[in-house]
Amino acid sequence: MTDSVAAILVAAGRGERAGFSAEGPKQYRTIGERAVLAHTLGVFRSHPRISDIVVVIHADDGQLCENALGPLAERVHLVTGGAERQNSVRCGLEFLADLAQAPRSVLIHDAVRPFVDHATIDRVIDAATTHGGAIPAVPIADTIKRAAEDRTIAATVPRAGLFGAQTPQGFRFAAIRAAHEDAARSGRSDFTDDASIAEWAGTKVVLVEGAAGNVKLTTREDVAAAHERLKRRVPMIDVRTGNGYDVHRLVEGDHVTLCGVKIPHDRRLDGHSDADVGLHALTDALLATCGAGDIGDHFPPSDPQWRGAASHIFVEKAVAIVTAKGGRIMNADVSLICEAPKIAPHREAMRQAIAGITGLSLDRVSVKATTNEAIGFVGRREGIAAIATVSVVYGEIA
Repeated sequence: MTDSVAAILVAAGRGERAGFSAEGPKQYRTIGERAVLAHTLGVFRSHPRISDIVVVIHADDGQLCENALGPLAERVHLVTGGAERQNSVRCGLEFLADLAQAPRSVLIHDAVRPFVDHATIDRVIDAATTHGGAIPAVPIADTIKRAAEDRTIAATVPRAGLFGAQTPQGFRFAAIRAAHEDAARSGRSDFTDDASIAEWAGTKVVLVEGAAGNVKLTTREDVAAAHERLKRRVPMIDVRTGNGYDVHRLVEGDHVTLCGVKIPHDRRLDGHSDADVGLHALTDALLATCGAGDIGDHFPPSDPQWRGAASHIFVEKAVAIVTAKGGRIMNADVSLICEAPKIAPHREAMRQAIAGITGLSLDRVSVKATTNEAIGFVGRREGIAAIATVSVVYGEIA
């Protein structure tokens, strides 16, 4: 079991109170030009602490889900749920248990709460890790009345200490899975949320600060209000540019590795790994777009496991970090600065290598080379340098 945090998005409901729509149940209805489910998934997919995401859907909704998520349907685990929400959550938990490495913690979230934010998610993760279970909640502001059978007021309920529960609700994975299994064996299917199952099983669940905007879309009016809320948002194109620079000295040898391509040469680049300056600079450029440090933070040269390592490993890690933070790489440009060897005969192989590592099409990858006009350490053939620039778009769903 790892220290990872997984998320289950429960999207198997029928949502009768939202009324009929040709678009299907409310999780597939369009708000702000995308399906409710796509908005919700976007929040979790862009959260850096969340690894696997399970979307639990109704058996009849496979095509609806694929249409709603587009390419994202291939980047999450789609699981068929049960007749009740409780059954659907258990299906999601069992799927996670069958993975090669089950998560340490799990968040369970209503797919029809598309306005949850990262700060709320962080509070839940932190508290669940410490206490075993946590839910976001907001104090009840309205006066609460208990009704008699004839709909007259039977009592006014003191609201002190009363909170409205929200999702995501977070738990240590093993504990909430066991609680769900025990509830199923006991024939209990009347729990209204996962926290109540955890409480029943004896797990301590704490309240953390929720968010007033983290509303659940229940009625047709809720869906319409969510659409208007998104229409009022001012869109921002979040395009970020990252730069990276690396240099390694040349020593006696028989080849150099540049941008993933091994080139015969009478010298070699000296370094803890394969000293591929092109891919090292590219790694730093990618990490720079999301403030994730530099190559040394993730692959310290003092760590013997990276001795002689192929540098594509470093780029792949940077790509994974960027993707986990909701980034989509748009292009990569690497400039190699050296007197020798000649780069031109190997340029296309280098472009193809970078395209393969980053997932970019070849027309979005550039490799250039220049000499240093016999000036400085490069000019004296004492080393090779590289500069990389990348552009990444953040906050997209597709």
